[in-house]
Amino acid sequence: MEIEVSMLTTVDNPFNPFEDYDNWYRYDTDHGYDTCSYLARSVYDGTMLSDVERIQTVNQTIDDIVRLNATGYWKKVTTTRTL
Repeated sequence: MEIEVSMLTTVDNPFNPFEDYDNWYRYDTDHGYDTCSYLARSVYDGTMLSDVERIQTVNQTIDDIVRLNATGYWKKVTTTRTL
């Protein structure tokens, strides 16, 4: 089964978190965005969710953050994964 997987990033981060996570994370934290922490605080991550439900929940949370993007910092990047 293929599913779209999303990650949240900032518009100025030159690194793709799917392809170069270490440099992406370093840039993100060096610039004070702490995107992973922000997303973790925003997403519902129940222990009873299946892998597919967890991915869908994260994707929806990222969509909401980008839609409500008051600061203009956030954007979504996606890839497809096979489960």
